Amino acid sequence: MNRYRFLLIALLSLSPIAVRAATIEMHVNGLVCAFCAQGIEKKLRKFPQTADVVVSLEQRLVAVALKDGQDIPDAELRKALTNAGYTVTTIERNDTPIATIRSQVGQAKP
Repeated sequence: MNRYRFLLIALLSLSPIAVRAATIEMHVNGLVCAFCAQGIEKKLRKFPQTADVVVSLEQRLVAVALKDGQDIPDAELRKALTNAGYTVTTIERNDTPIATIRSQVGQAKP
């Protein structure tokens, strides 16, 4: 019995159980108009892992809600926004629901 318990614990410690964040928040320089926000939103929605996007010009914030169990590497996010002419200053992953972020920045759901 103890052998099986040890084996189970050993197998679980070797398996890559990852807890993924629900949302990626990025602070972005270069956002100046609604057209900028639309362009960023459109570009980020092309990622298959994206569930929703919020862009706040006032706070220079871009938030991406991820589909369950999905992630987008930082390098891909930086590349997408840098190629569009923006500078990503920070990238942070958290579990804040996108609806909460949307209400904090005062944006209605599209």
